[in-house]
Amino acid sequence: MRVILAEALKVAMKSKITDRISTIRLINASIKDRDIALRGEGSTKELSDKGILTVLAKMIKQRNDSAIQFEEAGRAELADKERSEIKIIEEFMPTQFDQNKVSEIVSKAVRTVNAKSIRDMGNVMSFLKENYAGQIDFTLASSLVKKSLL
Repeated sequence: MRVILAEALKVAMKSKITDRISTIRLINASIKDRDIALRGEGSTKELSDKGILTVLAKMIKQRNDSAIQFEEAGRAELADKERSEIKIIEEFMPTQFDQNKVSEIVSKAVRTVNAKSIRDMGNVMSFLKENYAGQIDFTLASSLVKKSLL
């Protein structure tokens, strides 16, 4: 994943696409921050590809939240900037599963974790995050898990 990001940054710099350059640099900075945090926790390893996908998903969520706030405040130009950053970040994410596939995955996860009640929701969500980071919408997954456990 790091190699893909480095290559994308090189191409963007050669093409002089400033929005793309700044967004990829933000991605790299977020990954570096997480690497530093891991070292602070005593780990000698860098962030894995799954960890990078988690960072990217978090960046997308933050930008979605910001875009909504900007729209509510009447700042459409800033909301558009956030959405354009989302599109660039999404290029580095695996394709998202559709709602039917997410429903199927949630059912499988509930069976795998042997979840019986709403108390087991955390275990199911942990399983999903471990195995499907960046591939499913966790807001949707959370609501589906809740429905299946109630």
